[in-house]
This record gives sequence, structure tokens and C-alpha cells, in this order.
Amino acid sequence: MERIGIIGSGRAGSALGAALASAGHPVTGLTARSRASLDRAARLLPHVPVLSPDEVTTRADVVLVAVPDDAIARVAADLPLTEDQYVVHLSGAHGLSVLAGVQAIPVALHPPMTFTGGPADLTEVVFTATAPDEAREVVERLVKSLGAGVQWVAEEDRALYHAGVVHGANHLTTLLAQAFEVLREAGIADPAATLRPLLIATLDNTLRSGHDALTGPIARGDVDTVAAHLAVLRGRTASTYAELARATVDLAAADGRLDRTTAERFHQVLAAGVLERDRTGEAPA
Repeated sequence: MERIGIIGSGRAGSALGAALASAGHPVTGLTARSRASLDRAARLLPHVPVLSPDEVTTRADVVLVAVPDDAIARVAADLPLTEDQYVVHLSGAHGLSVLAGVQAIPVALHPPMTFTGGPADLTEVVFTATAPDEAREVVERLVKSLGAGVQWVAEEDRALYHAGVVHGANHLTTLLAQAFEVLREAGIADPAATLRPLLIATLDNTLRSGHDALTGPIARGDVDTVAAHLAVLRGRTASTYAELARATVDLAAADGRLDRTTAERFHQVLAAGVLERDRTGEAPA
């Protein structure tokens, strides 16, 4: 198995390093500067020596550059890498261009999940990789040893890939935060308890069936219900609701669940709601 070196003991680097070590890969060194990183390394990789970046690099076949996105290029450029090594970063936003000029074989390997600072179960994760052909075998071997999967994305599609991940994950948190606020204003003391069963079922159904899982007033053609929602959400989250409702109408119309007349009525109601918001001077929610 390839020897693994870790540059940066943040949440992602230390968790992935620990998972690789548990899978039998020799982790031969890591870097850690802050007290939090040192404590995390001691907890997750207690038998791995803390070394300088140069020492970590010279001891490894695969050098994992687990640093913030903006630091990847600078950190990688300063490492004494050779053409016999692989250098791997974990950024979703960047592809191989951020490693341009390094001597090692470059790999972009993104685990689309949130790391908490503790051990991570990667068996359900599907990593997204961009790499030259000569690195594919090594990447697949490393990922599969974790019990995880891998999908390949072209260099030119990395930004599009990352936009999809962020839109689906980060913006979900924003959406739920807004929903919690609205429910609290309606007198619901525990919005999470109210939404949890519905969210779990919706997420599970959508992951299995895509847009076929869509339910609710738009899928049923309830134009008056949506109009009532817009009326009570003015000054709150009306702008977000209206923008997502437009997209939902288009989705339902495209697969035939809404006829053209009903879809047009929805769009008229949504447009009127936006005009009313602008006329009254409501700030975007």
C-alpha cells in the first residue's frame, strides 16, 4: 500500500488520514501547527509523527494537501515533490489547475460531506475525482479501501460540480433556517420536530426518485394556496419562497403534472407578489 503523508491536520485531513490508517495504509507523517490541530492529530492519529512539511513529503508516496482552498497552490508549490509521487487536494471548487507546476502527479479528490473533527464513517460517501489517467488506479484503490465510491468529473466541469453540491447542501441549511423562523412566528415552539418527519421522507424520496417525489400545493395545482402564502410572507421570506416556487412550477409543468393554464396562473400570482413587495418597499427576505 502507498505511504500517506498529510499536510494540514484540519477536520478533513485528520479524519481522512485516520480512515486511511484504519484501512491499512501507512500514514507516515503529518503537519500540525495550531493547538487545535495538534490535539486533533493526537486524538485521531496518535501514532503518526508530527513533522515539517518537507519531512512529511519525503516520507510519502501520496501527499494529501488538506489546507484551505486559497492556500492549496502556495502550499503545494513549496513541497519537495517528485514525479514519482501523487499530490492530492480535497477541494470541491478546484480541479488540477491549482496544482499546476508541481512535479508530482496531481489529483483533485473531494469528499462531499461535513467533517466534525472526530472520526468519520466514509462508507456511504461517493468521492468526486479529477485526475490524469495514470492516477486513476491509485485513486480508485484508495477510495475503495475506505468502503467508499468514486465518480469522475472533468477539469472544466469542477466549478459546475461544486455549484451543484453547494446549492443542494449549503442552501438547504439557509432554506430550513428561514422555515424555522416562519414556524416560530406562527407559534411553533419546536420547528425542527415539526419538520423532521416530512424532511426525512422528502429527502429520502427525492434521492431515490428525483423530481417525481415532488408534493405540495404547486404539484396539486393549488394556486390560491400559494397566493395566500405570499401574502403572509411579505416582510419575511417572500422573495425566497417566490423564486423557489417559480422553479417548482416549471419543474411540475415540464413533467406534465401542471397544464399550461395552471402554470401561467401560478406565474401571474408569483409575479404579482413580487410587484406588491416592490411597491410597498419590502426589502428582499
